[in-house]
Amino acid sequence: MSANTTPILEIRNLSISYGEGEARTRVVHDVSFSVAPGEVLALVGESGSGKTTTAQSVLGLLSGSGHIDAGSIHLNGEDISRWTEKRLRGIRGPVVSLIPQDPSNSLNPVLSVGAQVREILEIHGRLNRAEADRRVIELLTQVGLSEPELRAKQYPHELSGGMKQRVLIAIAIALKPALIIADEPTSALDVTVQRRILDLIDDLRRAYGTSLLLVTHDLGVAADRSDRLVVLQNGRIQEQGPTAEVLATPQSAYTRKLLSDAPSLAVRSARPAIDANSKPLVTVEGLSLDFGLPGGRRFRAVDNVSFTVRKGTTHAIVGESGSGKTTTIRAIAGFQKATGGTIHVGDTDVAGLSSRTLRPFRRKIQLVYQNPWGSLDPRQTIFSIVEEPLLNFDPLPKAERSQRVEAIIERVGLPTSVLSRLPHALSGGQRQRVAIARALILEPEVVVLDEAVSALDVTVQAQILALLGELQRDLGLTYIFVSHDLAVVRQIADTVSVLQNGRQVDYGPVAQIFESPASDYTRELIEAVPGRTFPHHLHLAAQTAGQGS
Repeated sequence: MSANTTPILEIRNLSISYGEGEARTRVVHDVSFSVAPGEVLALVGESGSGKTTTAQSVLGLLSGSGHIDAGSIHLNGEDISRWTEKRLRGIRGPVVSLIPQDPSNSLNPVLSVGAQVREILEIHGRLNRAEADRRVIELLTQVGLSEPELRAKQYPHELSGGMKQRVLIAIAIALKPALIIADEPTSALDVTVQRRILDLIDDLRRAYGTSLLLVTHDLGVAADRSDRLVVLQNGRIQEQGPTAEVLATPQSAYTRKLLSDAPSLAVRSARPAIDANSKPLVTVEGLSLDFGLPGGRRFRAVDNVSFTVRKGTTHAIVGESGSGKTTTIRAIAGFQKATGGTIHVGDTDVAGLSSRTLRPFRRKIQLVYQNPWGSLDPRQTIFSIVEEPLLNFDPLPKAERSQRVEAIIERVGLPTSVLSRLPHALSGGQRQRVAIARALILEPEVVVLDEAVSALDVTVQAQILALLGELQRDLGLTYIFVSHDLAVVRQIADTVSVLQNGRQVDYGPVAQIFESPASDYTRELIEAVPGRTFPHHLHLAAQTAGQGS
């Protein structure tokens, strides 16, 4: 950190509300903190904590009817909280810049990458066209994009998620601002890409002496990357201080709860012993799956994958985007025809199913998808959503259907009062409970969970994982759990397959894979998990403190 002690950013008693007239709702309450030159400050909290609203207020980018009710925002010692939009435009880029959350939605799809980087240079009139073009290539090179001249001519849809995020970083650093606000800059990225992007931000920040306000829900990222932490809940600061101190001796019950709920590679839930003599419920042998490409070419998405899953256990399939995870489970569930190999679920040969026999097979295996916002029909009531599988498969009397719907909703920890509501009236965790209820209503033998907790906040994620464990113990369920989050896998799985580019590079009991992985790729995945060096005693201390609070 710089010797200069004057804060780059100082927020004093900030309060923000949304709405009109008497119907305003206060979402940020009397928040105060500062960011010193060269410092990384992490704003940590769950959805609705006010962290993004606070960050947006610094840039003058409050959405809709957002309004600063009280307090001040000082940038380089000057209060900018009441500045006009015109004055704020003059500092966005040269003084403060933003790395937004979702790289897929943050770039203009109809402009080339080079044009979008050049735009920030042209808006502030720093360079002529030739100089700007040279600077664009320099910036794309600096953020680690291969073939920068080619990338400058490409459009966003031609780049991977990690490449797009590098372009957004190039735009953010183009004018060497004093402060960068990174709003969940890696939450949409795979774990190894996430580490590379965070390393890049760190390197550039040090090179420029830039301060960083890091907005994140991920305590692991905050633990690894920040100097100080501010913990927000419901728009109020619960505590703040040096990161190591806050994590070692959390003062607030909420911070202790966040710590105890955060999955850790060092903490493994107790799993029942597996009967090695029991017959596997799911057997996948030599599974391969090809897709056709233009010109008669073939792309092999899954290549010779084999594993077994015993009844009542959890098998995790781990890998990054494009590794073949989702294609594998779609084949197991009968949604995709295998090119080669065999899949057996119980006594059923999945590859041999006809359209007539596939329908009753679907009762045996049900899917729970990643996004609780996108997997439920927004026009149907919760009752209709959960009842639908019964209408499709079971010609039961109406009263019996209602009884089963109410019973399964209560089984997943929801009150029956939610049955009359629409999905938008529920939280993300509640919606995922509904999705689990819908999957269980037909009493399947196997439940496939496709990134089923990755879109949830850490405390809600912990609740859903606890629910899945309880249901597995009580109902004897067998899970196939698809995830890119190795900390979660370590916590809940019995066995694991690691996929890379469609090939299985590691397979075996969870402890074996994590303690002595066979492949360099698995080791890289494990090493890239944020907060991996988080000392085990911190989790134990947090759990103990949480129980005493």
